[in-house]
Amino acid sequence: MQFAGILVVFAALVIWLLTANLSDTELTTLAPGSLIGYTFEHLSLTGLAAVIVLVIAVPLGILLTRKPFKKLTGPVLAIANVGQAAPAIGLIVLLAFWLGFGFNAAITALVLYAVLPVLRNTMVGITQVDARLVEAGRGMGMSAAAVLFKVELPLAVPVMLAGIRTALVLLVGTAALATFINGGGLGILITTGVNLSLTNVLIAGSILVALLALLIDLLGRVVEHIARPKGL
Repeated sequence: MQFAGILVVFAALVIWLLTANLSDTELTTLAPGSLIGYTFEHLSLTGLAAVIVLVIAVPLGILLTRKPFKKLTGPVLAIANVGQAAPAIGLIVLLAFWLGFGFNAAITALVLYAVLPVLRNTMVGITQVDARLVEAGRGMGMSAAAVLFKVELPLAVPVMLAGIRTALVLLVGTAALATFINGGGLGILITTGVNLSLTNVLIAGSILVALLALLIDLLGRVVEHIARPKGL
């Protein structure tokens, strides 16, 4: 149902752009080639940031659920929370002054902004696994690594995937701000529309970002359903 709604809105947007009375500037900005290019940039920002978040947050979340490292949970979560506690645009601009304006600063800001949901859900998912199941695995002679990979992680998958889906949606929306530091993406349509008072460009950019976020959310739900262990 959600996919059908996305298709309907996208089709309506295309029809509107084809029939609307656009100025020369709007026609250039909203040309199919330009829109595809901006969308690719937006997906590149989102995809690369998501991969980095997963590489950092999932192993770190697992590590913090192990006894020797549990005492570090508070400080690590406090640091991870900085990304979401700070206004996204402020974080992006500050990092741009530090790292230089462009793609790298945008990626760094996006990673900081999205790492918390994945880290937190990884920890919650593992800690919520029934302790009796863990003890049963150990009683069967399984090593700590075997218990982690064969018992804890499979049972934690639904919660972990929910955090990943949340992070992806956050990344798609926040990536629109990358345009303020020359990071590319669909956000350039929004800023162009505002700066030049091009309402059509502003509306088109906003709708495309929203549709992309909804599509990513839908794909995340599908993956959650497929990856959910049988019987849960």
